[in-house]
Amino acid sequence: MEINGGDRISGEKPIIMVTNDDGIDAPGLRSLVRVLVSTNLYDVRVCAPDSEKSAVSHSIIWSRPLTAKRVDIDGATAFAVDGTPADCTGLGLSDALFPSLPDLVLSGINVGSNCGYNIVYSGTVAGAREAFLYGVPSASISYDWKRGEINVNDFVLAAQACLPIINGLLSAINNKTHPMKCFLNIDLPTDIVNHKGYKLTRQGKNLGKMGWRQVKEESQGPKMLSTMTMETESGVVSSDNNNNNTSANSNDSRLFKREVRGSVVEEGTDLQFLHEGYITVTPLGALSQTDVDCQNYYKEWLPKITSQL
Repeated sequence: MEINGGDRISGEKPIIMVTNDDGIDAPGLRSLVRVLVSTNLYDVRVCAPDSEKSAVSHSIIWSRPLTAKRVDIDGATAFAVDGTPADCTGLGLSDALFPSLPDLVLSGINVGSNCGYNIVYSGTVAGAREAFLYGVPSASISYDWKRGEINVNDFVLAAQACLPIINGLLSAINNKTHPMKCFLNIDLPTDIVNHKGYKLTRQGKNLGKMGWRQVKEESQGPKMLSTMTMETESGVVSSDNNNNNTSANSNDSRLFKREVRGSVVEEGTDLQFLHEGYITVTPLGALSQTDVDCQNYYKEWLPKITSQL
């Protein structure tokens, strides 16, 4: 029996698992799965949230069991999970749901870009990061989609534009040349048809300036998943229990909603090149490293303040 790359049986299709944070019915995920299946090159699996879980970052649900329901998606084995993107990836990579590990995990395609510090908040990026923590190659994919300006079918074009990267990753994985110390964050420009090519970039320090405005109850919109992280001996976990703290009860109750009030683009980084029309490819690690000058400052600072004790 011939094995390619030391592991794969000759003729066996590579396995790709897809997750996201917009929910299993989102156009980005459905388009990505449709394109992957249409190539007839991959064994496609889906393990994604059963509803929108945007901006939950890398939270996980610890307080209750998760429900996984089989979903019909042509050409794929799919499950919808009532958890976060990180939950979905973790469950999908366990031996509890699928019989084997995938070769590659793709998280997306997200509705909206994920560049700069927005990566910290992104559930899409967390879906790929969780796979990286499990030692499985992964990539997060986001599309700078402007609602009302382009057609939802452009998600198919976005997925097709990712195929060279996906095939390149699988080839490197098969040849055992894929670096295991990072995962990829891919952002696609709004005008995907006329994109300028693929650009290797670095994560910038861009962050949309957030503001708050008071709203009436009827204008709240859908509630986002609420999570609370805590430190335990086993690591960072999350609880979605409601905390009925009586000290918070008051007759003076107000509603506030976030709103974006502009952003500053850092030159030479992922967001700049995305805005210029490139498909940006940014290697990421699990942890953000501090600047060297901060490390040097505290190297001198810590002995000084502790010597006074």
